[in-house]
Amino acid sequence: MKNTKLTTEQKINLEALHDASRDGRVRASIKAVLFRSEGWSASMISLVL
Repeated sequence: MKNTKLTTEQKINLEALHDASRDGRVRASIKAVLFRSEGWSASMISLVL
């Protein structure tokens, strides 16, 4: 999984989209992107999702 760099604005927008979404798959995908942007490894993300 590629390292993802997000701006503060992008993180805020993703968090708002996460809160507004009712689709669990979409919410999990957003969380994975946010976790990855914070330096989490793919294996760590897979454990929590």
